[in-house]
Amino acid sequence: MPTAQLSVYFFLQAAFILLACRVVGRLAQKLGQPQVVGEMIAGVMLGPSLFGLLFPQLQQALFPKPTLGMLYVAGQLGVGMYMFLVGTEFRADHFRDRARSAVSVSMAGILVPFGLAFALTPWLHTVPGLFAEKARLFEATLFLGAAIAITAFPMLARIIHERGLSGTSLGTLALTAGAFDDAAAWCILAVVLASFSGAWGGAWIAIAGGAGYALFMVFIGSRWLRRLGRNLSADQPLPTPVLGVVLILFCLGAWAMDAIGIHAVFGGFLLGAALPKGVLTQKLREQLQPVVVLFFLPMFFTYSGLNTRLDMVMQPALMLAAIAILFASFAGKGIACWGAARLTGESNRDAMAIGALMNARGLMELIIINIGLQAGVIEPGLFAILVLMAILSTLMATPLFNWVTRERAQRSMSWSAR
Repeated sequence: MPTAQLSVYFFLQAAFILLACRVVGRLAQKLGQPQVVGEMIAGVMLGPSLFGLLFPQLQQALFPKPTLGMLYVAGQLGVGMYMFLVGTEFRADHFRDRARSAVSVSMAGILVPFGLAFALTPWLHTVPGLFAEKARLFEATLFLGAAIAITAFPMLARIIHERGLSGTSLGTLALTAGAFDDAAAWCILAVVLASFSGAWGGAWIAIAGGAGYALFMVFIGSRWLRRLGRNLSADQPLPTPVLGVVLILFCLGAWAMDAIGIHAVFGGFLLGAALPKGVLTQKLREQLQPVVVLFFLPMFFTYSGLNTRLDMVMQPALMLAAIAILFASFAGKGIACWGAARLTGESNRDAMAIGALMNARGLMELIIINIGLQAGVIEPGLFAILVLMAILSTLMATPLFNWVTRERAQRSMSWSAR
C-alpha cells in the first residue's frame, strides 16, 4: 500500500474508533463503569467478534491488514504517554509509609496465581488452540502465570483518578503493588520469550536493564529533573522548551525499555514518577492528558480488538479451559491480595478495595497477550479467553470497588457527624 494512502486510512479509522469509543464509553458510565472499560469493550466490538461478524466486508475494507501497523504505533504511543501521566501523580511519601503492605500484596498477587498456573498448565498444554505446538510446558506455565498475575496498571490508575483517589494512601498503595506485579510479570515474560527463541541473553538484558533504569531514575534522574520545575508559574502555560525536553526524555525512556524487551509503558511511568511534583506535573497533565486519553489510547484498544475472536471460546474444549482460567484468575488474584493486605494491618474495607483493584487486568493484559500472540507462544483460542478474562475481571472490579469505597465514605461521614 502506498505511503500516501496509509494516511487516508488512518484518519478515517481514527474518526471511526473515536466515535465508537465515545458512544460505548458514555454508555458504560451510565451503567456505573469507568469510561475506559467501555472503550476497551468498544475495541473488541470493532474486531471480528462483532463488527467483523456482522459486516465482514465492511470491516475488512475499513481495517485492511497493511494499515494495522499504524494503529499499533499510535496505540503504543497512547499507552506509553498515559502511563507517563500516571507517574506524575505517584506519591513516594505514601509509598514509604505503606511499603510493607505494598510488597506483601504484590508478592501474594504473584505467587498465588503462579501456583495455580503450575497446577493448570499440564492439562491446558494438551488442549488444542491454546499454546503453540513448539511452546514447551515450562514456557507455557510461565506465560499463563504472568497473564494471570498481571494487573491492569493503567486501568487501575484511571479508576483511581476517576474516583478522586489519586495521591491518597489507598490509591498509592494499590498503584505501588500493581507496579511491582507488572514489573515482575514483564521480567517473567522476557524469560519466556528468551526461552522460546533460544536467546537467553535477551532475558538478562531486560531484567538488568529495567532494574538499572529504575535505580537511575530514583537516585540520579530525579535530582537532575528538579531543574525543569524551577521558575515555573502556576498562572502561565508551560514553556515550550520545557515541554520539548520532557517529550524528548519520554521518547528516550520509552525507547530504552522497548529496546531491552520490557515495555515502553515502564519507561514513561518511571520518568513521570521521577519528575518534581508541583507546577510542572500539573501543567503537563493539563496539556497532555486530554489528547492522550481521548485520541491515542482508544487506538490501542482497537488494535487488540482486531486480533480477538470471542466466538472461539464457545467451542466445548475451549469453554472448559476458559472456565478454569477465569476461576483461577479471579480467585487467585483477588483473594490473595485481600488476604495479604489484611495480614499486614490494613482494614477489611481497604483490603477489599485493594483486592478489587488488583484483580482488574484490562490494559496490561491486552499488552502481554498481544506480545505472546505475535511471538507465537499462544494461539488465538487462548488469546480470546484472556481477552474475555481481562474484560470480565475489570467489569467485576469496578462495582466492587465502588461499593467498598462508598461504604468507607459513609462510615467516615457518620463518624464526623458524631
